Amino acid sequence: MNLTPHFSLAELVASQVAIRSNIDNTPGPAVVANLKRVAELLEQVRALVGAPITVSSGYRSPALNRAVGGAASSAHVLGLAADISTNRLGPKALALLIRQSGIVFDQLIYEGTWVHIALSTGAPRRQVLTAKFGGAGVSYLAGIV
Repeated sequence: MNLTPHFSLAELVASQVAIRSNIDNTPGPAVVANLKRVAELLEQVRALVGAPITVSSGYRSPALNRAVGGAASSAHVLGLAADISTNRLGPKALALLIRQSGIVFDQLIYEGTWVHIALSTGAPRRQVLTAKFGGAGVSYLAGIV
């Protein structure tokens, strides 16, 4: 089922961890509606970049989110986030391009090898962060560093 011209529901729920761990990652109707919003956001990013966007993580059921070590409050669980990349730009350049565009998002995180982009159910915060991974877990710095 296509959510938009370039993004399908299957693409936004695909997970190798779910397959390997036999975790059901089937979204309910409310999550599918949110994934449609995310797909529309990704269409804007695709147009901005002028090239295809690869989704490495979209919706995560609560069980899948726990299995991958996601934050309990992750927008992925609501179907409101995607981790993305493109062959056209490196992740940092992609994050900078999105930040400087007029694309409305709630959260944009440069995570080193991918970019996390999310929407919200309320007013968008336009929060921009850089994730730093270390022995103590993940910390976040304001902006794209």
